[in-house]
Amino acid sequence: MALSVKEFFDNDSNTYSYVVWCDQRLQAAIIDPVLNFDAASGRTSVKTADALIALVKELGLTLCYVLETHVHADHLSAAPYIRQQLGGQTGIGSRIHQVQQVFAGIFHTEEGFKTDGSQFDLLLDDGAVLPLGELQIRVIHTPGHTPACVCYQIADAVFVGDTLFMPDYGSARCDFPGGDAATLYKSVQKLFVLPDETRMFLCHDYKAAGRNEFSFQTTVGAQKQQNIHLRQGVTEQEFVALRTARDATLSMPKLLLPSVQVNMRAGQLPPAEDNGVVYLKLPLNLF
Repeated sequence: MALSVKEFFDNDSNTYSYVVWCDQRLQAAIIDPVLNFDAASGRTSVKTADALIALVKELGLTLCYVLETHVHADHLSAAPYIRQQLGGQTGIGSRIHQVQQVFAGIFHTEEGFKTDGSQFDLLLDDGAVLPLGELQIRVIHTPGHTPACVCYQIADAVFVGDTLFMPDYGSARCDFPGGDAATLYKSVQKLFVLPDETRMFLCHDYKAAGRNEFSFQTTVGAQKQQNIHLRQGVTEQEFVALRTARDATLSMPKLLLPSVQVNMRAGQLPPAEDNGVVYLKLPLNLF
């Protein structure tokens, strides 16, 4: 039972999206798709998403799922557009409601906005299993970066979202609402019990100092031995101190405000105003 993986890199957000499929049954999932967004003009485009769609059509795949590892703060999701073109169900970790409840208040969402995750087709609990042809997608709840983060284990691979970066870059920040460094430490230990040879696919890369190329794949064993923040032997207390100090130096992601208010809606834009125009909100002096 072979799993095939094709990565797609969005330079503007340093995001990797993936098309994954079962070679036997040609059933596929797309993980963390990007909707291109130019903040200066307020315009969206589907250039990156169209590349994923083209591969699915070229290979004759049936798209079963569009899966999010979490509510991203650095890019808008292209899930609705991909579903419109290819079908499939959207899925995210079942604790999405915690993220929605926080940000519904921050963005003063319209009356009727639901904070129960119902914008998504599938709300995935820890340990949930989805069929993918002859394969299975196992959900691993890995909060810490956000309360709703999940990883997707398929065959000999695991797609970890922002839980970890390449070993030379470390770990995800934990200072967003609902984030927690101690929780992230515990989540990573759940990944470290996977076989060392498990392929680990990442959502972002920023090229650590001294590295010339972007990277998207490592292994569980490499992370355990080499991750500069969370390699084996680093205690929870040491990691929390390191992560907290590092987070205090980081600026806000440039697309956080537009990204979250779209992604918590499963990638749907807010409803249009009376004039037929869709607006994204920019809270002032809040963060």
